[in-house]
Amino acid sequence: MEVDALTDVDGGLNLTDGHARLDLSPQQAAVIARLPEMFAVATRRSFPSIETAAHRAFLDAIGQHSAPVGSGRILSCYSSTLSTDIVARALPAGATVAVLHPTFDNIADLFVTRGLKLVPLSEEALLRQEWPGAPVDAIVVTNPNNPTGLVTPEGHLRSLAEHAVRHGQTVIIDASFRGQVRDAQYDTYAVLDAAGADWIVIEDTGKLWPTHELKIGLLAYSERTRLPIERAFSESLLAASPVVLQLIEALAADWVDGGYERARDLVQRNRDAVREAIGSVGLRLADPESQISVARVALPVDGPDSSLLYKELLERGVHVLPCAPFHWADPESGLRFIRLSLARPHATVASAARTLADAYRELSAAA
Repeated sequence: MEVDALTDVDGGLNLTDGHARLDLSPQQAAVIARLPEMFAVATRRSFPSIETAAHRAFLDAIGQHSAPVGSGRILSCYSSTLSTDIVARALPAGATVAVLHPTFDNIADLFVTRGLKLVPLSEEALLRQEWPGAPVDAIVVTNPNNPTGLVTPEGHLRSLAEHAVRHGQTVIIDASFRGQVRDAQYDTYAVLDAAGADWIVIEDTGKLWPTHELKIGLLAYSERTRLPIERAFSESLLAASPVVLQLIEALAADWVDGGYERARDLVQRNRDAVREAIGSVGLRLADPESQISVARVALPVDGPDSSLLYKELLERGVHVLPCAPFHWADPESGLRFIRLSLARPHATVASAARTLADAYRELSAAA
């Protein structure tokens, strides 16, 4: 569905993927203007020094001061999806993995493709701190969660880490949306290390800045892990681009110099526009407190479901995502939700939200 939206020859409104598809701010445009300089630096400066500086700038910008920068245990990938696939290949064949439910569907897809056995960990169980035991070998938590925006509180992560130590499990955190949410920016690495956990953390820059896929997925892992992560990494790529790493370093500097607030204001303005448009037809946001750049619309059980609404919106030139795939262990439970990306220009989001409201009104009247 996301590919269809990107390749729509008629230029439909694309509110599918969570990547930042925004206009550059003046500050970001000034960074982009320095790309020729970054190419020149990449030819005369060592890759390790460029990579370390980018890791330090980005991770400090999102509160991760205890991340193992400079230790060799943070690998730079060209996407967080590749990072996830590397982790899936590094885990033992046939391992049983508990994965948050619902969550971004490609996590489950990649793990299943690599021959892992999945069991769901519900958000409710996470909030109750009910962690799975044997035969689970690893526990995967998306923090903040996509698509719900749920943030795993620091105390809950500590509880999970301590549980995993007692049961010989690996904790895997997908923190791709962390940069958007201050509440999720407590020092995860400090919590995990203090518990003595075996951990893997995936970070992502692609959700923050409109750099047209010039992004980095960071794959960090604990000193305790015995998984062949470096081997799996080297099977997939040699290195990320030193130019993109410099770009990330510069954009991280802007993020702490007002960039975060500017992006947050736009996302909130877009969320408000969606709330207002859908409210006119009696719909509501499923996750009103979410702070990430996607929003789920809850659909009543007595009205059209998200698969039907999705098809109607396609006819009207609007691409959104029905949520059944996010409910990877129980797709039926996702039929009452549809997701819109908020990381778009305000006019795009407002127009798509009005179209969604109109389509829902007409489908409901025809039922």
